[in-house]
Formats: sequence, structure tokens, C-alpha cells
Amino acid sequence: MLIMIVVLSKDVTSHDKEIVRIFLKDRGFSTREQSLGDDAIIGAVGKGVVDIRELSLLPGVERVAATSKPYELASRETKAEDSIVSVSAGPSCPIVKIGGSRITVIAGPCAVESKDQIMETAAMVRESGAVLLRGGAYKPRTSPYAFQGLGMQGLEFMKAAGEANGMPIVTEVVSPELAVQMKDLTDMFQIGARNMQNFELLKKVGSLGKPVLLKRGPSATIEEWLMAAEYLLASGTKDVVLCERGIRTFETYTRNTLDISAIPVVKGLCHLPVIVDPSHAVGIRAKVSSAALAAIAAGADGLTVEVHPRPDEALSDGPQSLYPEQFEKLMRDIEALAPVVGKELLRTPKPHHGAASAGTDISKAVPEGNGKTPEQQGVPRELPVAFCGESGAYAEQALMRIFGEESPRLQASSFTGLFDAVLDGSASAGVVPVENSQTGSIHENYDLFLRYPDIAIVGELKLRIVHCLIADERASIESIRIVRSHPQGFAQCKEFLDKHPDWILEPATTTATAVASIAREGAVKVAAIAGEAAAKAHGLKILREGIETNPLNYTRFVIMALRQGDKAPVPPSLGSGKPNKASLVFSVPDEPGSLFACLQILSEKGINLSKLESRPIQGKPWEYLFYVDVSIPEGEGDFDKAIAELKGKTKDFHFLGAYRAML
Repeated sequence: MLIMIVVLSKDVTSHDKEIVRIFLKDRGFSTREQSLGDDAIIGAVGKGVVDIRELSLLPGVERVAATSKPYELASRETKAEDSIVSVSAGPSCPIVKIGGSRITVIAGPCAVESKDQIMETAAMVRESGAVLLRGGAYKPRTSPYAFQGLGMQGLEFMKAAGEANGMPIVTEVVSPELAVQMKDLTDMFQIGARNMQNFELLKKVGSLGKPVLLKRGPSATIEEWLMAAEYLLASGTKDVVLCERGIRTFETYTRNTLDISAIPVVKGLCHLPVIVDPSHAVGIRAKVSSAALAAIAAGADGLTVEVHPRPDEALSDGPQSLYPEQFEKLMRDIEALAPVVGKELLRTPKPHHGAASAGTDISKAVPEGNGKTPEQQGVPRELPVAFCGESGAYAEQALMRIFGEESPRLQASSFTGLFDAVLDGSASAGVVPVENSQTGSIHENYDLFLRYPDIAIVGELKLRIVHCLIADERASIESIRIVRSHPQGFAQCKEFLDKHPDWILEPATTTATAVASIAREGAVKVAAIAGEAAAKAHGLKILREGIETNPLNYTRFVIMALRQGDKAPVPPSLGSGKPNKASLVFSVPDEPGSLFACLQILSEKGINLSKLESRPIQGKPWEYLFYVDVSIPEGEGDFDKAIAELKGKTKDFHFLGAYRAML
């Protein structure tokens, strides 16, 4: 049996489609037309023989993909890149995306029990960082006497709670008839484990075109799970998220057995996002957080977690529901773990009730401040975000973590060009590295902040750096004579480079620029030190992976934008809330105790000093600038007073920005 996907061109005509259908039918294939993402396709199944090259040359055909998998639309053979699912609640909520480089957390009670209960829970989980609200209005239960949910009234309560807190909602649907009734109230359908192979339900829900969260059945194989997803995709929806929630085994110490291995297996077979439900997987409150973190470490794109303000009073699944304080700690742990696995915890802007700032697509979010939308600040949403280097640069990876994979981007050829792009309005914001955990500050970029006083730091992100030795497909370790990279890349890989003393090191503007130069030249004797993303972006191969001297290698990137008054705004994609960190630069008079007097001001105001570094002032021998990072205490008045006092005690005072620091 051969399965083919014929992707049609954007300008395909009805006549062209008919020619393709006749061509396939004459060769023993049955066909059907549908959509896969933004592409119109014709799916073909049969035992016939066809020359794919001949099929590819037909009018209106863009490309042809053949797959041996029965789940043709879900297969990576059909779509190699990861799918990202968007969930929208309309103009009142931000768009939430599942998949890609972010970790998306869904949270809420097992069941909606009352309006007050769901409102209270929604506010709590939102405050801790959840971006989607879960809850059951219809509850399929093992016992017919157990609480079955509040039905449509419960769904109305949940929708109101989601809108109040800026969260799309996801809820279970249990029958085809209810799916139609629920369509206008739910933002994402959930197909529960018991209904994974309810094919009539899958076909109806798929035909409605809304995003779907598909849970794995307790005794389902991975292929059966993916075939259930195929039903949804074949019926019309293009947005499906898979959810591993534990399978039934002989073990009785937990409710189910969380199949951690299914996460990397499914992500290798299928392009759909995969999340995990640790609550149902273990069924024991004390074990949920450990299972959740294990899922993130295994590569899950997100979690759905049961949280209840008073689990002991819950009408459904109380023993596995987290207390709000447990959920808050879990979110902090996820935020700390995310950079280790190359991801970032997804944050979305909270709603400004009564303001016109709703309906934000976080993938295109730009820094906001003073309660104003970017348009009100004169920053159009369509402007790109700038970074220095070529495609695949670490800065581009940081940019995508913050603003989303689909965010428009502007490549600058130098760090000065990056600052110029932000200053002249070519870019709405910029992402620039300022410090590495191994090699210290990147002084060139700190100096640029002093040269561009109209640009402020508005956020930060710490990105784990995994260096690779990258070269042409024809190259080998033995053929390499020259290695290119940014000087920081050389410093971070010193131990590896010391093993090859005959190699000539050539510095480049960025690590990705070094990779791009090899691709352009087709050089076989030249390698570059950069990240895996750069190798993929330029079609080169990795000779060695993980060559950095210390695996705990992180680079701190800051997000910069045009200054908005004395205090810089915080990008909504880095989380809502007041700034909690600030960066300062100043010099002090040449007299005894002058630096101590400045530090004493910070100490007396309860301001923690997280960085203090001195550098000589160019052109002024034996005079120094001090680079300082401080925390902003809860009482903003103390911080403002401290800054005012510092200005009176220092010379050349520069306030680089106040922003929301990431873990």
C-alpha cells in the first residue's frame, strides 16, 4: 500500500486538480482533497504504480511526498518541520501557541464545580504562569453515581473565567451532538482517553475546525494514538495536540504508568506537538511535579495540570490535584529547567480590562509599557525584531524564544548596525548578547548602550549554548585546517581546540556568520564553531557536538527598544508584572570611600547587588566605569530614592534599563 500527499500550488485551478485526480485514478489510487496547514493537498492511497517525478511535473503540483505510514497527514514523512498549534479565544484574549521552542502550561480543576470555584482557580493559575485554562463541564466517570459535571452551565462559567483572566479554555467533549453545542463556547476541544477511538466523535470534532487536544487511551499503542489523530486531521482540523496521560500496566502504586519514552518516539514519527498530563499519569499529588519535570526533560512541548484551591473538597480527582502553592513552585521549577532543554516557558500578556490592548498575537508581540499598545507608542506590530548575524545564530534562537518562531526578523551585519536599526525605527526591538557564564561580559555591546542613550534594556533571557563543529558534507575532522567562529566561541571551546593545535583560528562577527561563510565558499578544509540551528539553516553537517569546555554554558541576551521615559517597558512575552531588575553604569569621584558610599546606598534601601564589574574608561587613564546589576525591591519608592541618591554620588551615571528578569 502506497500513500502519497500531493501538495498543490497556491494558484492551482480546478482544471489542474481534476487532471491530478484522473492521473492518480488511472494508476490505481483513490484520492481525497483537504488542507494541511496552509497548503491544499490531494491525498492518494492505493496499490498502484506511479512515477513520482512524472506526477510532480503536472500543472498545479508544487511537490509530492510519499509515506509508508498509515497516519499520512500526521507523519513526519509528509511534513518534516514541527507544527505549532494556535489557540485563540477571540479579541478578548492573547493567542496561545503550543509547540516550537516554548513550553506551554495548561492548568485548572478536573471539573467545573461552581462559578466561584472556576473563577478563583483561573486567577490563581494565571498568576503563577498558566496560559490556558482547563476544566471539565462534562465528565465521563467510571461510576454512574459520581459527579458528572455541570454541563453547558459549567462551560459558560469556564468561558467567563477564561475571558476575565486572558486565557483560552480547553474542555472535554463526550459526544458528537454536544460538540456542535459547545463549539461557540470552547476554544479547544479535548478528546478524553476513554474516547480516543470514538471515531464518530473524532470525525465530528475534526469537521468543526477548532484546535483539539487528543489524549492517549489507557491501553492504546502509539500507532493507534496517531491513527486517532489522523481521523481528526482527515476530517478537517489542522490543529491537533497529542497528550500522553499514562497507560495501564501491571503496576498499582500509581494510577497509571507515565510512558516517558512515548514523548521522543512520537516526536520522531509525527510533526504534531506533544504535551503530558502528569496528574492523570500518577494520580498522586505528591508525585505530580516530579513527573511533570521528567516530561519536560524528555522533550514535551507542554503540560496540562490539575489544580484546585481546596483539593480535599474537590468533587472530582482531588487526590491528584495540586494546591495553588504547589503549582506555583512547579512553574518556577519549569522556568529553571526550560533553558537546559533548549526551551523557554511561554508567558502571555494579561488582559487590560476596558482597554483596547486585547487580541494580542504573542508571536508578534513587541515591548509595551505604561498600559499602552505598541501602536499607541508609535511602534507598528509589523516591524521586525533585529539580531546580529545570519540565520541560525544564537541571537536568532533567543529572539524566537521571546517573540515566537513566526515573528518577523531583521538581520544586522554588525552589533552597531543592530543598534542603528532599533534607533531609526527599522526594527521594533533588538536582541543582543551581553554576558556569557564562562567568558564574562561582552564589552563591545555594553559600550554600545552608552553610545546609544535613547535605547534601553527592556528584558533578558538566558540561553544555553551548545557548540558544534560544523563543516561541509564532504569534510572530516582530518581534513580541517581552519576553524572560524566568534572569539567568544573559541574561548568557550578552548579545551577541545587545544587538542588540535595545528588548526588556524579565524575570528568572525558571529558564530552563524562563520557557518554561512563556509556554505557560500563550499570550503572542505574549513569548519565553524556554532549551534545546531546554524548547521541546519545553511545545509552543513555536524562533525562534533557539545564541544564547549563546560556544559553549564549560558549566554545572557537582553532585549532592547527605544526608551520610553525614564523606565523601560517590559515585553509581554517575558511575562507580565513590574520590572524586578535594573542595569546601571557609573563612575565615581577619585576620593577615598566613593564606591563604598554608592554601595551603601543600595544596601540601606534593601537593594540586592547581583553584578559589579569595573572597566577602564577609554582616553582617561586610571579612571573606571562600574557596571552594576541590581534587583528592584517590592517598594518602588525605595528604588527610585536610591537611584536619585546614586546620581548625586556618581559621575557619568547611565540608567541602561529596568526590566523583568528571567530565571
